[in-house]
Amino acid sequence: MKADIINQPYSGEYEERIYDVESPWNSQSWTWIKFTDKNGFEKVGQFCGMPKEVKVSEPRNEIIVLTSDYIFRLDTTELDIIETESQTQYQDIEVSPNGDFIFHTFYEIEKMEKSLKEMREIESPFKMDDIRFKKWDGNKLEFTCEEFTNWSRNEIMELDTTKWKIEIKK
Repeated sequence: MKADIINQPYSGEYEERIYDVESPWNSQSWTWIKFTDKNGFEKVGQFCGMPKEVKVSEPRNEIIVLTSDYIFRLDTTELDIIETESQTQYQDIEVSPNGDFIFHTFYEIEKMEKSLKEMREIESPFKMDDIRFKKWDGNKLEFTCEEFTNWSRNEIMELDTTKWKIEIKK
């Protein structure tokens, strides 16, 4: 399964499905995700909130759609919602080589355990700020950050997803 953020499609261009969570606090913005299965069949999902990121975990057979309003966790077979969470803090997501979803706020990196309600913070050598995921090197996710309240300290860090440990990159 492949999932990509796209611009609003023309009406009737794709088979479409609306993923909404009724709440008076929802923004007026929407995100469109194009899902392409292994046979090349395309569907589009419309999700409440401004687009942030979408990631597919093949080992888990799950998709995470991150918008400014919500986190949507979907199954890859029927594209049905497994769960949703109201979202204002997460800035980005990644998927580890073994299929685990990794989220970050500006200050913390968290691993999703069995559900969105079960997030585990990954310890860091110092209090971080302005985290930005960069690239994968094997099982290590490289990211940059600043030290909280010491913004002149900028570091390149690595999250080792075999040990689930954050270290300063040497």
